Amino acid sequence: MPSRRAFLKTSAASLLASATGSVSQSASMPFLAPPASANSRALWCALATRLADPVLTALAAHRLKATMPVESAPGVEGRAAVTHLEALGRLLAGLAPWLELPADSSVEGIERARLTSLARLSLDAATDPASPDFLNFTQGGQPLVDAAFLAQALLRAPKALWGSLDARVQANVIAALKSTRPIPAGENNWKLFATTVEVFLHRAGAGRDNARLFEGINKHAAWYVGDGAYGDGPAFHWDYYNAFVIQPMLVEALDAIGNETAELTTFRDKARARLTRYAAIQERMIAPDGSYPVLGRSIAYRCGAFQGLALAALRGALPPDVSAAQTRVALTSVIRRTLEAPGTFDEKGWLRIGLAGHQPALGERYISTGSLYLCSFAFLPLGLPATHPFWTDPAERTTWGKIWSGENLPADHALADDH
Repeated sequence: MPSRRAFLKTSAASLLASATGSVSQSASMPFLAPPASANSRALWCALATRLADPVLTALAAHRLKATMPVESAPGVEGRAAVTHLEALGRLLAGLAPWLELPADSSVEGIERARLTSLARLSLDAATDPASPDFLNFTQGGQPLVDAAFLAQALLRAPKALWGSLDARVQANVIAALKSTRPIPAGENNWKLFATTVEVFLHRAGAGRDNARLFEGINKHAAWYVGDGAYGDGPAFHWDYYNAFVIQPMLVEALDAIGNETAELTTFRDKARARLTRYAAIQERMIAPDGSYPVLGRSIAYRCGAFQGLALAALRGALPPDVSAAQTRVALTSVIRRTLEAPGTFDEKGWLRIGLAGHQPALGERYISTGSLYLCSFAFLPLGLPATHPFWTDPAERTTWGKIWSGENLPADHALADDH
């Protein structure tokens, strides 16, 4: 039977293959060559496992609070009260589609089953009031954020992470999520955190607070600024919050309740088209070496900045002129650039603050170790089976690579006015 050691050995070999391989390319522009494609999935699985193991192994054993380091930005204190829920909710929200895949006897399947089992034990430990690792869902404002990411994970893996829990654990999860209702949602993307918690409770048959659910949807309908982008509140900011929070949570909420009225159905269809346009923009932002514009706050979330593109790939919602293969190349490049830099992980495998290595000055006052696991959002396409064209099609240059190598591509155009 394939072992975890064999899985990791195979994955390590694929890392080397991807690092050294390339598509035939003019010697004058070698930096425009995409990486080899054959082992991209094994590479992604290895990195996903590297992210997940410290968090889930510790929490499943009721040892997360005792063992997880709490690195904060210089001069910031008090993050220990919230950082553990950050780590769990954000990690699972990114890996949930992968964990939701059907069981199989492959090396990857065995490893995925191990992590899924740890995730379910972690959900128990995190929400049982008698557990030493019962996490903070009520103290301060931050728990609303990460309760929402946890709810998003459960929506993305309704069988593996929710339906497979026993009734006691499900009741504890519901109680923990409901306990966040007194936390006010700020006049910005936080509205969607309250929305997402209520959407999950609705899906779980636990009742919903319509005021909290619909406020996030209605506000973002009003905050749309055009060409596939929403303001983070009434104002637009140059940052990645359309990817970190807004587009994914809005589209997934509308998936759940978009058929309830004609107005919601119309908005759902518009939101889906806007996600596709946003994915086109995101794909054009990734350079062939995996770098991208360092704009705005929360840049220490690393490759999670491209959740919009990753989600569009998972949903089959990529633009017609952006292939699955070039999306895989783009996301592989950005994942490797942000997670393989020296100093990204500490000696025990925990993430450290930074974008290209350890750069604590990039952390804002609300950033700590648990926050960083939002990088897992780039891994959403792991939820596509290994036989999907996303994984099997030959590597293809990204739009950036095609244009800057001289290929004659059509001009880009904004999304038609759809206010």
